Amino acid sequence: MKNIFPILRTSPLFAGIGGDDFAAMLSCLGAATRTYASRETVCFEGDTVTEIGLVVSGRLHLVKTDIWGNSSIITEVTPPLMFAEEVVCAGIGRIPVSVIAKEETEVLFIDCKRIVTSCSSACAFHSKLIRNMLTIMAQKNLLMSAKMEHITKRTTKEKLLSYLTEQARQKSCKAFDIPYNRQELADYLSVERSALSSEMSKLKQSGIINYKKNHIEMLREAEL
Repeated sequence: MKNIFPILRTSPLFAGIGGDDFAAMLSCLGAATRTYASRETVCFEGDTVTEIGLVVSGRLHLVKTDIWGNSSIITEVTPPLMFAEEVVCAGIGRIPVSVIAKEETEVLFIDCKRIVTSCSSACAFHSKLIRNMLTIMAQKNLLMSAKMEHITKRTTKEKLLSYLTEQARQKSCKAFDIPYNRQELADYLSVERSALSSEMSKLKQSGIINYKKNHIEMLREAEL
């Protein structure tokens, strides 16, 4: 377990918790790691979950599928981010998305009840964990609001430019890498891949963007 301490220290969940407390803390939380192969499903939509997952290495996609089998990527989870905390903390039980490993991925699982309930030893880190959890959930709500802003645009072009502009703003740079390939980006924006590829080609020909695979460069402002 000690080999993952460096990545855990970068997790917002453990912000402000000293390194000397890590071993005792993880033992108190009943934390355990599991490794998943590429394309392996960590949990299926509708599964009952009682643990929070924290990605130690690799990457996961949270995917929503409708009754016709059409999938949409809700978000990507990379180290040291978490998933399922909203479901577990809210007591919903059943997760509303499937969680799928996009490459070999190691996940640290923690029983949520052990985070929000002080143990008999009254460990000092519990109050910090609770504060950190509240901060994380508030930040995720903001990210979801940002996605809603993208996908509620009227056209594929508007959705794409909204997303790319936000990525450039987050990275404070007009040249950046996005975490999705074409199909994944289409799923994230809830558009057809062919329509997305067509709009990207048009934007490139118009001198608005340049791209190679998932590397994007914003060249000038587009007129909508």
